[in-house]
Amino acid sequence: MDFTHDDEQKALAEAVRGLLARTYGSYEDRRRTVKDEPGYDEKLWTGLAEMGVLGLPFSEADGGMGAGPIESALVAEELGRVIAPEPFLTSVVLAGGLVAALGTDAQRAETLGALSEGELLLAPALAEPGRGWTAEARDVVATGSGDAWTLEGVKEPVPHGATAGRLVVTAALPDGGTGVFLVEGDADGVTRTGYATHDGGRAAQVRLSGASATLLGDGTTDAAAAVARVVDETRVVACHQALGAMTVALESTTEYLRSRKQFGVPLATFQALTFRAADMYVSLELARSLAQWAAMVLGAASTGSADADPADAARRAALGTSRAARHVGQEAIQLHGGIAMTAEYHVGNYVSHLTALDHLLGDGHHHLRALAADVGGHAEVDPLP
Repeated sequence: MDFTHDDEQKALAEAVRGLLARTYGSYEDRRRTVKDEPGYDEKLWTGLAEMGVLGLPFSEADGGMGAGPIESALVAEELGRVIAPEPFLTSVVLAGGLVAALGTDAQRAETLGALSEGELLLAPALAEPGRGWTAEARDVVATGSGDAWTLEGVKEPVPHGATAGRLVVTAALPDGGTGVFLVEGDADGVTRTGYATHDGGRAAQVRLSGASATLLGDGTTDAAAAVARVVDETRVVACHQALGAMTVALESTTEYLRSRKQFGVPLATFQALTFRAADMYVSLELARSLAQWAAMVLGAASTGSADADPADAARRAALGTSRAARHVGQEAIQLHGGIAMTAEYHVGNYVSHLTALDHLLGDGHHHLRALAADVGGHAEVDPLP
């Protein structure tokens, strides 16, 4: 399996990195951006649209670029390097991915075209308070049929749900199963309460009280399987965003060890500290291999040539990244000392963002339970003599 990127993929990553550098040239730029609403830089969002990044995963017929999961992963890794607050992961990959997977031709063209142009922000409303992550909706209920649907219930947290122009909402259907609906953000019966998250992002509680909704697709099949598939794709892209953040956390830590002096010599002089930094590097590279492999599995699955289960690959990558992020993040703080706990210094904020990514669609414990439950489905092998 070839893990190298081709020239076009390398050019994409370099172009995105250059665009991000003009907005987030220093961590202080990011701090200023997340202080004000909407919590991200709208000019940068427009720049990403003009570059074609917001339409990257969607077909050309739907107004997109027709790229695959590897390209989305490369963009996410660059966003992770500066922990950019722009909602590429949740709005484009997750919410847009659900519309692409389930929408009719007309729904895809109208919604994804506007998203790709930067004219519409989508917010995925999947999580329900008090429930662990699942693709199936239960507490938000849909009533109606055909073109006339209304929704009742609460979704939280909804990333950028307070400012999104349109919500992508999962709801329980009257005859059983899960449907996915489009709801206008300013529609009657929609109450949105926004708040800042611990990593400087934005989320909202969305209360639906008889809100008018449009069912994606024809509604003849349960959408839970499609939701699970899109979420698996988003998990893999989230792993790459975490890789970008972990890379900077490691780079910052090793530079600090070389420059900070104790007893008149650099901290890097102390062998125990360099061993800990080396362990951070090993964790990062193991996670990188898993995440890149999972992205390639997803890419092969889209062409019907995958030799591994995409859902299994996504769980493995998410678990490995979760463990690596916790190790790299904790060690970065420990090796920096007290300065890493301050809001003004970037390392603690990188760790906060890694934690938010880990919990976005089920944390490491969630994936470990899922993998453990499937152990019986694997063939038995004899132990080595």
